[in-house]
Amino acid sequence: MKKVTIIGAVSFVILIIIINFINQFYEDKNMQNNIGLDFEVFGRVQGVFFRKYTQKKAEELFIKGWCMNTKEGSVVGRLEGDKQKIEEMKEWLRVTGSPQSSIVDVKFKNEQIIDKINYPNFAIKK
Repeated sequence: MKKVTIIGAVSFVILIIIINFINQFYEDKNMQNNIGLDFEVFGRVQGVFFRKYTQKKAEELFIKGWCMNTKEGSVVGRLEGDKQKIEEMKEWLRVTGSPQSSIVDVKFKNEQIIDKINYPNFAIKK
């Protein structure tokens, strides 16, 4: 009876070690997949609910960050999240935007892998 209990306990410990290893692997992998970047969208992007639609799309993709209007008539912002989701968001900013917007150009800069997400949500700044 003691052999069965010892074998069961050892198996349990080995299982816990394996689970912790797998969790650490996926945690490290997910951290490597998080990127951050800055963007600026040019065209008719103010007065057409562009920021509101940008926030909605970012929330759908679980992207964190912010956006705001500039005095020059563009919209600037920061995106942070999963690399694949950020790529989807970049395409949305290039092509779709809000229904009434007319996107002429989008600039992306400072793209880099990040260790952690720095924003609790996607906010519209004033």
